[in-house]
Amino acid sequence: MPDCTPPRLDDALLAQAVARLQAGELVAFPTETVYGLGADAANPAAVAKIFAAKGRPSNHPLIVHLAAAEDMAHWAREIPPVAWKLAEVFWPGPLTLILKKQDGTPAAVTGGQDTLGLRIPAHPLALRLLRAFGEAVKQGGVAAPSANRFGRISPTTAVHVRAELGERTALILDGGACPVGIESTILDLSRFAAQGARILRPGGVAAPALAEVLGVLPESLAKKSAEDAPRVSGSLASHYAPNTPVRLLARAALPDFLARQAAAGCRCGALVLRPQANAQLCRVLPDDPAQYARMLYASLRELDEAALDLIVVETPPIGFTWNAIHDRLRRAAA
Repeated sequence: MPDCTPPRLDDALLAQAVARLQAGELVAFPTETVYGLGADAANPAAVAKIFAAKGRPSNHPLIVHLAAAEDMAHWAREIPPVAWKLAEVFWPGPLTLILKKQDGTPAAVTGGQDTLGLRIPAHPLALRLLRAFGEAVKQGGVAAPSANRFGRISPTTAVHVRAELGERTALILDGGACPVGIESTILDLSRFAAQGARILRPGGVAAPALAEVLGVLPESLAKKSAEDAPRVSGSLASHYAPNTPVRLLARAALPDFLARQAAAGCRCGALVLRPQANAQLCRVLPDDPAQYARMLYASLRELDEAALDLIVVETPPIGFTWNAIHDRLRRAAA
């Protein structure tokens, strides 16, 4: 299991990171979910650098990271009361709220939509950075998608960020391995009065936990399209993907499939819950969803770098706590 104890961030490096953000440069930083590629959310030229560095489509919106829940009103309007309740319970934490944007929010952040995503990350280094930036720039926010090339495996260590975007980032803050390991849950509240709360991307907060605050299980749009749903990060059919093709298989089908592939000379890697023979490289993950999520992206990245012909993934168990993992694996295999 990766060491999730964050290295210390000295005051000089923190000041340098804030200065780089104020100067319109990109700073990569850790969150509890994955590493983010950050820019001053109020600076359209700085935000444009994110899209250029990642090769990200300009209509794909970003999430704005805040230092305090009260800053939500600076970025969003028509905030339903339940948004404040959710923020009180889950922030800092892996929950992104989709709300109506304030008029002054740069279109580059929202992908040209009338909504934007907001969250407060639960990582001590990220919080120090956001608070220091907020003091330097009144009610400042940092727009930050995952710090990797668009559509590829999200980074969960600073080493991953350097491998992906090292030359395109002014500064990379090393906060150790991300303790959650997969992206935040994205909850749409932008049409709450008419449609209630809707999960646009499953993530670090499961639906039953949200239901305790909402009073009802939120509808999930993650597996179906809705014409009136905002575009959000990580919603494309193919995403979080290694360069090596990925195939999902049930446990019962794995032995025969791997044996046939080995006989045909195919170099297969396996990401499984139980060891498998006939795999060139086998990585066994825990059957606990939180531990599995923490190790998922690093394990996929390791297999992707092993010169394999195919990565075979054992389909995980079914259940609310596994939904986000199923979502990431389905998109990786697409």
